[in-house]
Amino acid sequence: MNPALLRRALTGLAAAWLMTSPASAQSKPDGQLDKVSFGTNWVAEAEHGGFFQAVADGTYKKYGLDVTIVPGGPNTNNRMLEIAGKIDFFMAANTLMSFDAVANNVPVVAVAAMFQKDPQVLLAHPETKATKLEDLKPLTLFVSKEGMTSYFQWLKSEYGFNEKNVRPYTFNPQPFIASAQSAMQGYVSSEPFAVEKAAGFKPTIFLLADYGYSSYSTLIEARRDLIEKKPDLVQRFVDASIIGWYNYIYGDNSAGNALIKKVNPEMTDELLANSVSKMREYGIVDSGDSLKNGIGAMSDERMTSFFQKMVKAGVVRPDLDYRKSYTLRFVNKGVGLDLRAKN
Repeated sequence: MNPALLRRALTGLAAAWLMTSPASAQSKPDGQLDKVSFGTNWVAEAEHGGFFQAVADGTYKKYGLDVTIVPGGPNTNNRMLEIAGKIDFFMAANTLMSFDAVANNVPVVAVAAMFQKDPQVLLAHPETKATKLEDLKPLTLFVSKEGMTSYFQWLKSEYGFNEKNVRPYTFNPQPFIASAQSAMQGYVSSEPFAVEKAAGFKPTIFLLADYGYSSYSTLIEARRDLIEKKPDLVQRFVDASIIGWYNYIYGDNSAGNALIKKVNPEMTDELLANSVSKMREYGIVDSGDSLKNGIGAMSDERMTSFFQKMVKAGVVRPDLDYRKSYTLRFVNKGVGLDLRAKN
């Protein structure tokens, strides 16, 4: 299968898999486990690795949780299942999803941000000799419909990009590969690898987060009623997920990867290893505030800053009560800091 399509594979299979934590491991003092369901927003991949790791190595079980992961995909809407009370937690892609929930009176709240940096990148051919984001403005830009309504509006307001250079991105790298004077969107942990495999060259990578696009990514989202009625359960799920991410990024992640491959047989060891390497190299999971406060960290200051950028870009309304989109109640506690790699 073309590696460029790995992130969009298994459109029908994804929704059918339910992965539960292993039967052995320490449980709550009373011996009972709380059943918890967590819906991701795509098929199983390294970008979800910490959650699968916490299932596979028994971390959730140690926190008294019997966790079921419900993989997402193009034919699955786990956000709606969360809202309907069919699943307990959902993996929101980015902060804009949280803002959108407030705008539409959806009763969900972000309780942790597992990625400090949004993995969104623009890729360019080496022969363009582009060294900074602004160098991409004259190029043909392959951007998805979702990208046009989100990060591209920020590129326009902050860097003066122009829509006249944009062409539709259909998650196929071939148009980009065929045109040296072009740039393409992607995730730092997957599309650069796919392009290198398909075309034999290493694209130049521009991580938007390093240029000021300060959205969080891979947020754990919970319904307001769950937070109010079962805050201990929410805390345990957040803490165990944090531990899972430390173990996946810095420890032996073979158990998590084996579970990912069981759910998504199209996933390869090579792609998984590359994704973990890139997440570490670019500080996707662990950088900035998480270096002091632990993976999952969020801050009022950063939420405010990103909101202001999105207002300036015309993406969100200035009267949006964005503070309703998240809570710091369950993060910034330094959970798992002792597990960070010492090197």
